[in-house]
Amino acid sequence: MPTRPIAPIAAAILIAATSMAYARPDTRAMTCEQTQFLIQSRRAVVLTTGRNTYDRYVRRYGNECDWPEVPVAAYVRTLDGQCRVHRCDEPVFFFPD
Repeated sequence: MPTRPIAPIAAAILIAATSMAYARPDTRAMTCEQTQFLIQSRRAVVLTTGRNTYDRYVRRYGNECDWPEVPVAAYVRTLDGQCRVHRCDEPVFFFPD
């Protein structure tokens, strides 16, 4: 069996497999309820939020953030408007003078 036809087919399969592995759910294609359910069910997930933007979102109550980070409220754009989710960030303590 000649190796010429096998090489392009193998390359196409490899490219297709790697592109699917990096696909992230897009918040703009989901409702707020779907986005929140996805985060709750997976505990932490990287979501596409714009054409060239993405971030990691976590459950509000859980151990998904590394110390000293804590879950902080954030808003993402979804099919039905703005949706409140949480992402890990360092807490901000403001002590007035």
